Amino acid sequence: MRKIHAPKIEDNSSLHKVVEDVVSFLDDKQIRIIGIWGRVGTGKTTIMQNLNNHKDIAKMFDIVIWAPVSKEGSLEKLQGAIMQRLKLNVESTADIKENSWRISEELKGKKCLILVDEIFDLIDLHKVMGIQGNLESKVVLASRLRDICKDMDADELINVKPLSDHEAFNMFKEKVGRSIYFPGIKPVAELVVRECGGLPLLIDRVARTFRKKERNVSLWRDALNNLRRWENTQGMDEVLDFLRFCYDNLDNDAKKVCFLYGALYPEEYDIYIDYLLECWRAEGFIPNADESIHDKNAFRDARDKGHEILDDLINVSLLESSEKRKCVKMNKVLRDMALKISSQIGDSKFLAKPCEGLEEPPNHEEWKKASRISLMDNELCSLPETVDCCDLLTLLLQRNKNLCVIPKLFFKSMSSLRVLDLHGTSIDSLPSSLSGLISLKGLYLNSCSNLVELPTQIEELVQLEVLDIRGTKISLVQNQLGNVSRFVSLEEFSVVIDSSKQLWDKIVETIATEVASLEKLTSLQFCFPKVDCLEIFITTSPVWKKGSCLTFQFAVGDHDSTYFQILKSFDYPSYNCLTLVNNEGVNPVISKVLMETHAFALINHKGASRLLEIGIENMDNMLVCLIERCDEIETIINGDVITKGVLECLEELRINNVPNMESIWQGRVHPGSLTQLTTLTLTKCPKLKIIFSNGMIQQLPELQHLGIEECHQIEEIIMESENIGLESSSLPRLKTLVLLDLPKLRSILVNDSLKWPSLQSIKISMCDRLKRLPFNIVNATKLRFIEGQQTWWEELVWEDDAVKQRLQPVFHPQRAHASV
Repeated sequence: MRKIHAPKIEDNSSLHKVVEDVVSFLDDKQIRIIGIWGRVGTGKTTIMQNLNNHKDIAKMFDIVIWAPVSKEGSLEKLQGAIMQRLKLNVESTADIKENSWRISEELKGKKCLILVDEIFDLIDLHKVMGIQGNLESKVVLASRLRDICKDMDADELINVKPLSDHEAFNMFKEKVGRSIYFPGIKPVAELVVRECGGLPLLIDRVARTFRKKERNVSLWRDALNNLRRWENTQGMDEVLDFLRFCYDNLDNDAKKVCFLYGALYPEEYDIYIDYLLECWRAEGFIPNADESIHDKNAFRDARDKGHEILDDLINVSLLESSEKRKCVKMNKVLRDMALKISSQIGDSKFLAKPCEGLEEPPNHEEWKKASRISLMDNELCSLPETVDCCDLLTLLLQRNKNLCVIPKLFFKSMSSLRVLDLHGTSIDSLPSSLSGLISLKGLYLNSCSNLVELPTQIEELVQLEVLDIRGTKISLVQNQLGNVSRFVSLEEFSVVIDSSKQLWDKIVETIATEVASLEKLTSLQFCFPKVDCLEIFITTSPVWKKGSCLTFQFAVGDHDSTYFQILKSFDYPSYNCLTLVNNEGVNPVISKVLMETHAFALINHKGASRLLEIGIENMDNMLVCLIERCDEIETIINGDVITKGVLECLEELRINNVPNMESIWQGRVHPGSLTQLTTLTLTKCPKLKIIFSNGMIQQLPELQHLGIEECHQIEEIIMESENIGLESSSLPRLKTLVLLDLPKLRSILVNDSLKWPSLQSIKISMCDRLKRLPFNIVNATKLRFIEGQQTWWEELVWEDDAVKQRLQPVFHPQRAHASV
């Protein structure tokens, strides 16, 4: 290994975790190419340099080659760098094919790691070094573009994200030096770091500038102001030039304006993807979305096109995937850039002041100039009586909780408005000037808990495509919305009403019939108090009869609206969801809906001892299943009464408070069953004894997360009697194991025969009889975290002290709960 200069990475930092993840992947024989990607300045080169010098990598490989490509790089230059490191004569031939053969021959019989940094364009690694013929070689790629790594056949992808606030400040503090401790400097320094958006490259360059300010607080404040204006700050241009390049390089104007729209939301704010796509559609950003007025799939097609645009923006790191799979977010530096760009575009002036603590609205001149306004998450108590906003297209006022009244003539001059978001405000009504919003396509009133009525003029909003009145006091029972069927353009309708409310069951059939008549409907959230009401909808709706055109979230049964949110807590994109509460037996209508359902919650159901009786043959598309408080269920699946694999697409199975369940599976496990399951959680199942019955573990190659809590009869997680001859490679992808309050638990596995190749984290609490862990010196190589009670850890029995010494560094004592 030839060491190179590499900036130090702090232990336990996010960059350190990426390095360790790459090292773990390199130790996996099935993985040959690893791609790390992320926007400019996130530390990819630092990671690659630290990989080059890593002591564990030096033990894995005979030779490590550091080969940065750069923007102007070429196959010849990359080949030359590799040949130079291999001490081959670079000048003897310029033929790429021959040089590839020479590199391949030189590496025969050697374990080689190639670190290819700064890749801007697709590179054929076989042309460069004949990698297909050298099975001992591995490659780590680093690129700003995710799709480059994908196109180069990366087996694993790692997204390098900005540093946390804590990590960013520590890095800045280390580079600035002692002056940061001088009185008055630290508060300014924290604001400086915030402007850097967690980008290590920018933090490094900015720290160099501020280091020269020494202990002069005035100079620090002046430099902070310059940084906010992007003036006279060394290093800023280097980062911003590439970010602007990514923006300018977007291949159409639609993607550019979609990116800019993200600046209306606060920095690092989780923006719901479906909501964002609805706004893009309403604004007319999505190409061809309105070409065919009579196309009943136009809204769905526009949503699909929107997902394509969103994916492209994520690929070039202009938007970032959130930890919540339903959301995306925008980094602070990118948001600042977007606001600056929008200020330079004549017809796209933004007034974006979210989360700024505003108590008073902007002045009349600011309203007049803006085409899009975001005042969300402020402390506004009032709005202007009138405003001149004839060019306003989007108005975001959500979550101004002190806003109780909309002035009578407020909407009068907003005839161009397309998106109006008032959700989470305290308004109790809307003014009659709402009727002037003749271009409005998206109206969000959800969580306006004081809103009891709408003006009768709302029926004049004939362009309305999205209407959300969940969590309001608007009474459909008293027909305060008018005739729903008059909203002929309505494509997305969300209304959640407690089925227990008086009179709802008397009018719901009429409402369901009206909703069913909406021929452009593509998304529906609705509560049906009885299965009969659901039947009215699916038998009369032309949209439902077309099949695959409607995205739905249905709750069926006598319940309050809180049950409707149960499946919302699952971190999944917009799936078809069905929540069945307080029902009994099986109805053919439910079977029909199940065939289209992706996420299913069965709660307090009577008359079924297993899922088979609900209609498991109709669950081929099921991805998520929650079973809760079903007292009569004894097992989930009985394999002896079915003839083929079931739940073949299921990814999550969560079972909670099922008091009489003794096992998950009985009898034969048919091939294909549960093969996509990634998450299994079992909570409060007091009679459960068998988790993995005979043949079940072999069907779980994708299981990543296993959690078992308050199942007081469990003695073994993997029972020896049910799993005789278990292969050592079983549960190859299991990453996390959580075992809580299992008083009879004696073992996870009676021996240490499993390899546990992906296991990273274990949390164990109140399992006092568990005295052994199924680990030895060579298995569970990726295990980095064990949490448990200190007394439990000290009482564990070890076959070999070397195993305890190996695992001691990753053990973290569980914090004692404070007494109440």
